Amino acid sequence: MEIFERFLMLERKIQEQLRVWKERDDRKSLVVTGARQVGKTHAVERFGKECYQESITINFKETPSAAAIFQGDLTVDGMVQAIRFRLPDHEIAPERTLLFFDEIQECPEAITSLKFWTADGRYDVIASGSLLGIDYNRPSSYPVGYVDYLTLRGLDFEEFLWAQGLGKDLTSSIHQMFDARVQVPTAIHDQLMEHYRTFCALGGMPEVIQKYEESKDFRVADRVQRALLQDYLYDIAHYASASEKIKAEKCFLSIAGQLLGKENHKFQYKTVERGGKAAKYYSSIDWLTRADMASMSTNVTSASYDLTDYEVENNFRLYCTDVSLLIAMRDFALKTAIVEGTLSGNIKGGLYESFVADALLKSGHTLHFYRNESNKREIDFLIQDCGYVVPIEVKAGRAAANSLKSVMRNGTGIELAYKVADANVGVGEDGVVTVPHYMAMYL
Repeated sequence: MEIFERFLMLERKIQEQLRVWKERDDRKSLVVTGARQVGKTHAVERFGKECYQESITINFKETPSAAAIFQGDLTVDGMVQAIRFRLPDHEIAPERTLLFFDEIQECPEAITSLKFWTADGRYDVIASGSLLGIDYNRPSSYPVGYVDYLTLRGLDFEEFLWAQGLGKDLTSSIHQMFDARVQVPTAIHDQLMEHYRTFCALGGMPEVIQKYEESKDFRVADRVQRALLQDYLYDIAHYASASEKIKAEKCFLSIAGQLLGKENHKFQYKTVERGGKAAKYYSSIDWLTRADMASMSTNVTSASYDLTDYEVENNFRLYCTDVSLLIAMRDFALKTAIVEGTLSGNIKGGLYESFVADALLKSGHTLHFYRNESNKREIDFLIQDCGYVVPIEVKAGRAAANSLKSVMRNGTGIELAYKVADANVGVGEDGVVTVPHYMAMYL
């Protein structure tokens, strides 16, 4: 309980999303997905404590015997009686009780039961778990069409600022400056860049941020980051099939080298293993993305809507679920260089690309990039919404965004493009909008 109370200090945007779900008349059982240790359990338990008269958590990893509740007929009345039998001090009343099934991947029958909770409609049910996407051969049926979904990732920069004690009024005013294309006052801009470098060194994993806030010591945070990385490797060893364990671990640990050790950040199997081929390793990449341990950005041949129509098969970049894990793959000196602003070479460009990818993924975007080997044009990210494609070029410093300018003037129909750089807000004559790195969360 002490750990839970400490984590309540971290304000998360998912709290409002959960409240919106509760107010919906057509709500279904809710599945909260996301990688391990991003705060799913704490978020749901806090929501239950604040919004229901009674909240019951059944954690199938801590209490494997709870799977007995879901043996036999999966009628709602039968399951409620079984829960009351195990927890006689709880009322379990319709509309007043939240049922939270945590680590639900450990109990396939509980996953199947979500269909019946939704069809019955009397009880609010939330399920959560890591690695929900990796079981290809689940013996029980998955409740397709009977569940709503929310994905939780690590803290974004705005949530990190809240953790630093900077209020929502301030972050709201920064968002307004972004929308209005107004420069941030220099004193505020400089402070935000300092906070941003700290955030980039820590990443967004809640426990890392919590430990840093308590100690103000990067070495304490570093130990937590490395422990989390080991936890992820343990999950690979524990949950991946025998044929995938070693390959998935090699691919995961190669991400830092793919992004920080070379100019071209395309994922190359030969970096994983000399002579490595897609035929051997692509299934491992698929496992990592399904397990929410990594996210993919796919190359496209055109910056046109719909980007999925222009994807280049087996040409992609791979990012860690949270930059905290990426930082943990390098030694402590990398943190020092990030915070002090002394990065240089390929590692600098790769890191800032990773930081922006982190922000875009936490905003819910699917990532693409454009790289043309013949004319050497490259756009770091392409995102799309409502029929529009928005190109984004990332600069660790203040270099010109030549590829963006080329795209804007070549009749592609693109009307808005962003350069994310070590600069303040500005709009060029070419229509390219420059924003500072910390505003990537608003793109």
